[in-house]
Amino acid sequence: MQLKVTDIDISSGGPLIAILNIEDALKLDLHTLDRVKITSNSKSIICSVDISETKVKKGHIGLFKEVLSLLKVKNNSVLNIHPDQKPKSIEFIRKKLDGYKLNKNEIFEIVRDITLNRLTEPELTYFISAIYINKLSLQENIELIKAIVKNGKTLNLKGKIYDIHSTGGIPGNKVTMIVVPIIAAAGLKIPKTSSRAITSASGTADTMEVLCKVDFTAKEIESIVKKTNGCIVWGGSQDLASADDKLIKIEHPLSLDPENILLASILSKKLSVRTNNLLLEIPYSKEIKIKTKQKALYLKKRFLQITKKLGIKTKIIIADGSQPIGNGIGPNLEARDVLDILMNKKDAPNDLRQKSLHLASLLLEMAKIKNPYETATKILNSGLAYKKFREIIKAQKGNPNIKSQNLKLGKYKLKFKAYKPGKVIDINNNLVFKICRLLGSPVHKGSGIYFYVHENDLLKKNQLIFTVYAETKEDFKDVKNFISKNTLKKLVNI
Repeated sequence: MQLKVTDIDISSGGPLIAILNIEDALKLDLHTLDRVKITSNSKSIICSVDISETKVKKGHIGLFKEVLSLLKVKNNSVLNIHPDQKPKSIEFIRKKLDGYKLNKNEIFEIVRDITLNRLTEPELTYFISAIYINKLSLQENIELIKAIVKNGKTLNLKGKIYDIHSTGGIPGNKVTMIVVPIIAAAGLKIPKTSSRAITSASGTADTMEVLCKVDFTAKEIESIVKKTNGCIVWGGSQDLASADDKLIKIEHPLSLDPENILLASILSKKLSVRTNNLLLEIPYSKEIKIKTKQKALYLKKRFLQITKKLGIKTKIIIADGSQPIGNGIGPNLEARDVLDILMNKKDAPNDLRQKSLHLASLLLEMAKIKNPYETATKILNSGLAYKKFREIIKAQKGNPNIKSQNLKLGKYKLKFKAYKPGKVIDINNNLVFKICRLLGSPVHKGSGIYFYVHENDLLKKNQLIFTVYAETKEDFKDVKNFISKNTLKKLVNI
């Protein structure tokens, strides 16, 4: 059947979708989520079908932006449409749902179809659910990692490649932006791909983005690393382990986080940038992703089993994730903390500085550099780390002369003071994240929370404990209503 293109002017965010008029769908005996093969000149793609009585006229086919881009067609272009079978990988997903192990070829087929957008969101959801319910064996997990890497792009870097990663969950954990320039200034290669925030106030990529561009192709990343030894870029921008990003997108709305996908997500990204020396932090606390030390130790064992098979020299530390790191939470506030530390300002947050030096020294120790902590401290104190950070910012098309005060904060602000004298017992990470999201972080770069205290600090009544910054009046009102006295007591327990 030949149909004319109707540009729907909507992006699906990944899946390839075509909308048929109900009469045309009946002629082709097609139902919702069936497949069609669409051909334009010599180019063909497979799309899943949606059906409408009014959105698309009879004799037309509605195409989302992703399909239009791949086929390079416009409104009223004539396309050939044929029904197509469902991908073979759906059988393998069903097999895993039934509790059976998948072999190397079956896993590769699933990942290939994910990468090519041949699976619908419900089908991807079934795959994640199958892993959540039945788990992957060690070998299945390794094959999933390898399949994700093989179906994406990889960097062409040689020699020893270093990397640092955290399983996440701690507000303000921006150590990457301090560790990377220290390691790069020591002469080691450290191409760091980082994530954007999904439920948190700011991912490393969101924070770095206020200073420079983070969206680059694989070739561009290689060029940046050759110039500077390091980079801090968004891991989802250049098709490195792209199947991983598609799985993550489905995972989070479901609040499912299978440990096998966590392992595959982190390690596929490392293999894609040729990492062979990895420092991994697994923080835990009752309010973040990894809730117990027992779970953290189990993940440590699993990571070490897999990285050994993959040939990645790995050091893992278990960390306390019970409170925010540094003072600022939110893109601009966190970038200010980073710049203040790299510029050795006296009022820079010492907890963030010390943690960054500790992690940098562990990487230097892996590189067999003598006196690693002293070396890391010297690189930071001498200004060499700041000089290297400026080089990276410039290479990533940012302003290397940017200063903390250039990073504007929300004009609406509200200060919160201690409601009684005492000692800070804990700071609730869940509430920190919730407040920052109400403030619009990370989209609103100038919004967030700035803490003046940390756990175990002594307080006087009415002492300033944190300030909230909002970019819009609406966000400001939402947070002001949310932080009642009762909420304040839960947020900062005194």
